[in-house]
Amino acid sequence: MKSKSLMFQGTASSVGKSLLTAAFCRIFYQDGYKVAPFKSQNMALNSYITKKGMEMGRAQVVQAEAAKVEPSVLMNPILLKPTTDKKCQVILNGKVYRNMSAVEYHEFKPTLAKMVKDSFDELAKHYDIVVLEGAGSPAEINLRDKDIVNMGMAEMADADVILIGDIDRGGVFASIYGTIMLLTEEERKRVKGIIINKFRGDVEILKPGIKMLEELTGIPVLGVVPYYNVQIEDEDSLAERFRTERNNKGQIEVAVLYLPHVSNFTDFNVFETQEDVNLRYVMRGQSIGNPDMLIIPGSKNTLEDLIYLKETGLAKEIFRLNKEGKLIIGICGGYQMLGKRLCDPYGTESDIKEINGLGLLDIETVFELEKTTTQVEAEIVAKVQNNFEGIKGMKIKGYEIHMGQTQLGKESFVLNHIKKRLDDEVCIEDGAVSMSGNVMGTYIHGIFDNIGFTRKLLNNIRKAKGLDEKESNVESFELFKEKEYDKLAKIVREHVDLEKIYNIIQGE
Repeated sequence: MKSKSLMFQGTASSVGKSLLTAAFCRIFYQDGYKVAPFKSQNMALNSYITKKGMEMGRAQVVQAEAAKVEPSVLMNPILLKPTTDKKCQVILNGKVYRNMSAVEYHEFKPTLAKMVKDSFDELAKHYDIVVLEGAGSPAEINLRDKDIVNMGMAEMADADVILIGDIDRGGVFASIYGTIMLLTEEERKRVKGIIINKFRGDVEILKPGIKMLEELTGIPVLGVVPYYNVQIEDEDSLAERFRTERNNKGQIEVAVLYLPHVSNFTDFNVFETQEDVNLRYVMRGQSIGNPDMLIIPGSKNTLEDLIYLKETGLAKEIFRLNKEGKLIIGICGGYQMLGKRLCDPYGTESDIKEINGLGLLDIETVFELEKTTTQVEAEIVAKVQNNFEGIKGMKIKGYEIHMGQTQLGKESFVLNHIKKRLDDEVCIEDGAVSMSGNVMGTYIHGIFDNIGFTRKLLNNIRKAKGLDEKESNVESFELFKEKEYDKLAKIVREHVDLEKIYNIIQGE
């Protein structure tokens, strides 16, 4: 059959577009269709490396997983990664193009329209249904003339639109009505339905408002989706999850520093699946406290985030934890910060040419002009006792996204040997462990998704606390996520008129 398309747009950012798009990807897959997600332009610091070594937004990776298809940069041809308040790194078709200001990029968008259309058309050749996601709001009237992600994209794909409003933030009727009224007449014709998302309470109370909204707009409300609790990656870096302790009864506390330019924070979602772990994000103004494990995550601006740690006093807290022998782990940018020195001779990240690191690992990093983007398979080679006892010989998988190249000194052990990069057999050293055996760093994102490795670290902490070892309550992170996608799809099926959705797709 000829490929069909359906687009989900929202009244604002963070209304639930990404997760509802994932839900419909899973629903259409369950109903026997070959389905793919698509978002022409994604602004996020969460990214992923495909099997071909291309970089794309993780939101579309989540949606591809829900659809049970291999992620491809065709699903997200433009990725914008903020480097400062005014500039972004522009990634086109999976590769870095260059850094641009907001004004420069806005003027550049018409040039990208053909690339976006070509990516969509190529994707559509291979799938029954393409589920598109918009960005922000389609009612950004100051950006309409060069739009390539909302109504401009809907026009290129000739896609009908479902508009999503978030009732949890308040003012849902005004936001939906206002959005529709700010669209042009032609754009309004594309909006074939409305979904009210994140509802708490009795839907009967909402029904009079729904009836009035339908009468005012002439557009049917296709469903009211309740506020749901599913453990699926959330694209929005300001999501509620970062301000909530996930498991206050956990016997092990894992603290993650929420850096100003934090990236790939989804590296730590796996801890939410472990019953004995309390995962906590240390937000601006908060103290690190006394966790059993402290993680410094990746960063899109490592040098400025390192300065943030020093100026806020967090660095002093990190030194205290180190003296106490607590487990400290750095991932990517966090790994670089743990070293003695960071150099940026080409101004890759900022105007800072050189800066002292935290000095907890005997390593030095130099930022290069070319980004390393690759999937990897590795073997742990560090034989260190205490926190890392029993990890030597473990096989792990993950991916690398970094501009820096790091050299080890004599006072650090190599953590692992990368055995495979993409399809190439290699033997490359990665990561480091301190002589004291309580500080570790690596460039490998997704390392904690390897349940055996993560569980061993947690059980070493349990042993030090006099607790019995504990098995993981999930067989693998992949199987856990599969169950969550099915759970999300079930919730949406129960609260959205799928018959009308399919009618819209069929053009009826």
